[in-house]
Amino acid sequence: MTANGATISNGPACPIPISEYPRILLAHGGGGKLSQQLIQKMFVPQFKNESLGLLHDGAVLRVEGDRIAFTTDSYVINPIFFPGGNIGELAINGTVNDLAMCGAIPRYLSVGFIIEEGFAMENLWRLVHSMQEAATYAGVVLVTGDTKVVDKGKGDQIFINTSGIGVIEKGVDIDPRRAAAGDAIIVSGNIAQHGIAIMSVREGLEFETTIKSDTAALNSLVHRMMATYRDIHVLRDPTRGGLASSLNEIADSAHVGIRISEENIPIAEDVKGACEIMGFDPLYVANEGKLIAFLPATKANEMLSVMKSHPQGKESQIIGEVVADHPGLVVMKTKIGGSRVVDMMSGEQLPRIC
Repeated sequence: MTANGATISNGPACPIPISEYPRILLAHGGGGKLSQQLIQKMFVPQFKNESLGLLHDGAVLRVEGDRIAFTTDSYVINPIFFPGGNIGELAINGTVNDLAMCGAIPRYLSVGFIIEEGFAMENLWRLVHSMQEAATYAGVVLVTGDTKVVDKGKGDQIFINTSGIGVIEKGVDIDPRRAAAGDAIIVSGNIAQHGIAIMSVREGLEFETTIKSDTAALNSLVHRMMATYRDIHVLRDPTRGGLASSLNEIADSAHVGIRISEENIPIAEDVKGACEIMGFDPLYVANEGKLIAFLPATKANEMLSVMKSHPQGKESQIIGEVVADHPGLVVMKTKIGGSRVVDMMSGEQLPRIC
């Protein structure tokens, strides 16, 4: 109330039920149902525009007749060094991959560091060095950035934000809404490696072999795929929320059904065993070096051969198809012959995995 009794409005009511979620949970950043709710009910309506509405891995924009892709991501992983990589190269690879999933050729990146006071200078150097190596491998240039230092205890060692710009060539139209009945679905290799690598280190678990993160830049693989068949319908890297969440997002965007086969989903035996021990479903575990491709079934076998010839696609498999039935749902044929709905992850399975 003001002094004269008039009511001051605090704006429209929050679109997310406050009685259910009065405060942000870790699960709101986990890539599952709560993340989707936060994005679709809180953010998208407020910042509504055509580019954002696609809910792609990045925004596809027109600049003086040319098309570019623009993306941004933040990395808050714990631990910052893990088998197969670290937060620095993960930040480079993740942003490169988001651009590649838009069908773009990655060109330029920015980097922002939020560093906690007391962070070891040697560790910062290791991260910066690995980022430069990752950028060189991916063929991108870090052209601008920012550094902030927060008080000790007010951060968690280091957080990194990276943004990227890429160029989309003529004739390329990668869009999650283009998934169509009759499309085959290919995954580029063994799933769930990154999340299990992180969790094994975090929990101090030892297995017969060291499970390493699959973090890798995928733009070279995408380039080879596009050279083989330019009209790929959808590309997506299944990071937070894993394969299951990505497939659900695409089914929802395109209003189609997806049918996959459990026996065709590639999972390394050590990862499968670790998931069983820890009680995780590998379909929901994060990846950082895999992609999903949707394209007409008539081109699937040729594309599969091309992908298998690339270092980042050696274990590629056709895992399913797009169907007109059960739009918006992902259904999996199990190894015992039954079927089950593979829903969006409802909680937080692996906190802080990217």
